[in-house]
Formats: sequence, structure tokens, C-alpha cells
Amino acid sequence: MILVTGATGSIGRHLVRRLDELRAPFKALVRDAAKGRALGCPYVVGDFDDPDSIAAALIGVDRVLLNGPGATPTADGGPQPMVAQQRTLIDAAGRAGVRRIVKVSVWRAQQGGRLAQGAHWDIEQHLKASGIEWALLQPSGYMQNFLTGAGTFSADGSLIAPAHDAPVSYVDCRDIAACAAVLLTEPRGAGATFILTGPEALTMAEIAGHLSETLDKPVHVVTLSPDDMTERLTEQGLPRRFATDVAHLWSDVGTGSLTATTPEVENLTGHKPRAFTDFLTTNRAAFG
Repeated sequence: MILVTGATGSIGRHLVRRLDELRAPFKALVRDAAKGRALGCPYVVGDFDDPDSIAAALIGVDRVLLNGPGATPTADGGPQPMVAQQRTLIDAAGRAGVRRIVKVSVWRAQQGGRLAQGAHWDIEQHLKASGIEWALLQPSGYMQNFLTGAGTFSADGSLIAPAHDAPVSYVDCRDIAACAAVLLTEPRGAGATFILTGPEALTMAEIAGHLSETLDKPVHVVTLSPDDMTERLTEQGLPRRFATDVAHLWSDVGTGSLTATTPEVENLTGHKPRAFTDFLTTNRAAFG
């Protein structure tokens, strides 16, 4: 039995569909029963911050997809909540006899890194020391981020970027889910880290061109400095320290830190990763 955490998110909702197609026994962990019913699959209600609910959710489970919320503002820049939350699940999984955990992390997770980079590194180390068989997925930027609009588009519909010409190998969350499904249903990848990317790295100028063609209207790119991005985020109500960390990570992408592509999606799934143009075609209606 597989437990899918983060089941209503960008990766999880694709994963539950894929597991259903494979007829693999699974259940989704959701905080809201209504959202569980909307998924149309077996589910249990639980919360990372409620250890008893996690223990109950793990009954009968031998494999887990570990995925949760991203970085959030904390008091005085304290530890990210995801660290304690995911450690709680890992410890409970060990007591429940879970055999394998597939964790969704971030590319370039590192000791002492800002926000998600450092938090995921801490969680990865805890998982590796747990005695449970593990596999790590470290995706590049999500194509689905362009659907949310948060931190991606300005009020007039322009793309905001740290640079026009810094390529990013964005990956479709459907491909991340497909890779997770393989690792949850097959005995492959134990003790391995998989960096997942799309088939190509695109600059923001190239992405704007694809969006312009798909939406049949011009989409422009506005570049912001780290200081400008920090101000933008604080004006939206984020604490300055958190905004500064976000802006630093964002500007690092402008140096080409997410440019490389890997063959891991095809190696795991047998199909090439979806291109950004395919993503736009599939999700055209969502852009309005």
C-alpha cells in the first residue's frame, strides 16, 4: 500500500491518477475530506502537525511519497516548518514498518542553504539516517508555476525575471509524478538521487515568445534586481527577511544555476520529458 502525501498539489494530483492507471493500491493523505472526495480516490484525513493522524494514516502502508508545502515565513527566520513536519512522518514511517520513502526535494539542496534549499537538505539527511530505503527526486523549476502566476507575472501580464537570457530547464509536474510512480511501484532507484528536468533550457525571453504565440497577445519580460524583487515581495506583505531570502534564490536562477538538462525522466519512465510548448497546449484554457 502506497501513501501519497501532498496529494492535492501540483505533483500529487497527477500521481494519484497515474497510480490509479497502474492499479497500484494507494491512499491519499489530505487535510480536508472534501478535497479527498474531489480527488476521486481512496484517502485518509491527516496533518503533518498532528502526529497521531500521521500514525493512523500509515497503518498498512509500506511505501510513501513524501511531499509537502514549500518554504513559509517564520518568526525571526527560524527553522522551516517542513523540517519538523517531514521528520515526524519519517520517524512514524519507521515505527510503522514502511519499506521505502520517495521524497520530493529541490535541485541544489544544500547544508545551510536558504529556505527550501537548506530545509530539504536537513530532511534528506534525516531520511538517509532512518534505516528506511529511500529515493530522492530533485526537480528543476516547475512549469506549473506559470499557471499560478504568483511571483511570475506582473500586474500587466508581463513576466518578471532576474535576467532575460538565463535559461532554466523547467519540468512538467506530470513528469515528476510519472517518475515517482515508477519508484513507488518498482524496485528501482534505491539510495539514488534523480535530478529531473525538462528536455531543454529556455530563457525567459523564449518563454515569453511561446506564451505570446499560445495566447495570441504580446507577453513582455521585465527584469528586476534582487533589491527590487525584495521590495515587490514586502509590498505584498511578506516579512523582509523572508523576502530577501526568496529574492536571493530567485536571482541565483538568473546566473544559470538551473540550466542543465538530465536524461532522468526518460531513464525512469521510458518517455521523453514534456516540452514547454506541450505544457502550454495542454493547459491553454487555464491561462484565460
